[in-house]
Formats: sequence, structure tokens, C-alpha cells
Amino acid sequence: MSSQTINPWLKLALEIGPLAVFFLSFRYGAEILAMPGVAEALAVITGPKVLAGQTGPLFVATATFMVAIAVSLTVSWVATRRLPRMAVVTGIVVAVFGTLTLVLQDETFIKMKPTVVNGLFALILGFGLLQGRSYLKYLLGETMPLDDRGWMIFTWRWAGFFVLLAVLNEVIWRTQSDAFWVSFKTFGNLPLTILFMALQFPLLKRHMIEEEGTDRA
Repeated sequence: MSSQTINPWLKLALEIGPLAVFFLSFRYGAEILAMPGVAEALAVITGPKVLAGQTGPLFVATATFMVAIAVSLTVSWVATRRLPRMAVVTGIVVAVFGTLTLVLQDETFIKMKPTVVNGLFALILGFGLLQGRSYLKYLLGETMPLDDRGWMIFTWRWAGFFVLLAVLNEVIWRTQSDAFWVSFKTFGNLPLTILFMALQFPLLKRHMIEEEGTDRA
């Protein structure tokens, strides 16, 4: 079956929904654990000790985040018959690091997940750049007609931005409280990304290729 166009609102919900679930599950983690059977079910994987401590809500958020990511990818596939590459990479890393967090009873793994994801994206883009290729062009070339130099500069900037996000995550989770880290993960990355994209408009405008057949004054 060919791919289908997804409703913009559904696309937005699939992208930010798992993060919203993560934040709310952490915020109300204590209340969720107090629900009948929840703590007992999760304790089969994590053991009861970590759930009884201050880190309990983070383990609840990790488990629900994994489920939300899986649901998001499933709905995306059903709606479009395809999966975005970046979403797949994120989903795999969430599954691996979330499982390690729960099974080994160590929240360090889920906190390092954004570092690993952003680091992977930076490495992939950097590998292509070292070969003289822009992998972003393969992903976005049809929607953003830039010249080759524009694509290379744009890709270098995205690689650097991913490195910045990885470093920020490492600094924040290692120096701040769990609540601060969760808030930054939920509400910090999106504004930073929007600001970064806004700063790229002059570059995109300068290297944009005019479509053939466009009337000129």
C-alpha cells in the first residue's frame, strides 16, 4: 500500500504526545503508584525498593514513555504505512535505555537517552559530511530546494546543534534535580529547536533555488 498523508494535528500529537505522557507521568507518579495494582505490576520488573523512594515517579514515567513511543509509532504506521527515520531511531534508543533503566533499577540510562539520540544524529550527519554528502538533503530535498552549498552549511549547523543538545542534556541531568531535568526535556528542547530554525531563515533564503517556470518581473 502506498504512503498516505497524515492529518497535521495527528502528526503533531504523535510527535509531542509521548513527551507529554512522560511529563505528566512524572508529575503525578506518586498518585499513579498509589493506584491499585500499579506498583505491584511495575515492581515485577524494577523491584519494590526503587518505587518506594523519591525516584519512583521517574520509573513510572520511563515505563509510560516506552508505551507512548510504541503507540505513536504504531499509529503513524497505520495512518501512513511508513515510519520517519528519526522517530524509529528515537524509538529504538528509548526501548533499549528504558529497558535498562527498569531492569537494572538505574535511572541514569533514561537520563542519558537524549544524549545518545542527539549524539547519534550528529554522528550520522557528520559521517555524511566527511564524505561530502548532506544526508539532510536526502530527507528534505523535495520540500526545501537548496543549492548544494546551502545543504552542506545547513547540515553542518544541524550537526552542531545536535551536539549542543547532547551536551546540555549531560550537564543538566548531572547537576540538576530530576524535576528540573524532566521539565527541560519536555519544555526546553522544542523552544531551542524553534529558535535554531528561526536563525536559519537567512541561510535558507540565500541558498534557495527558484523553481523552474517561476514568473519573473
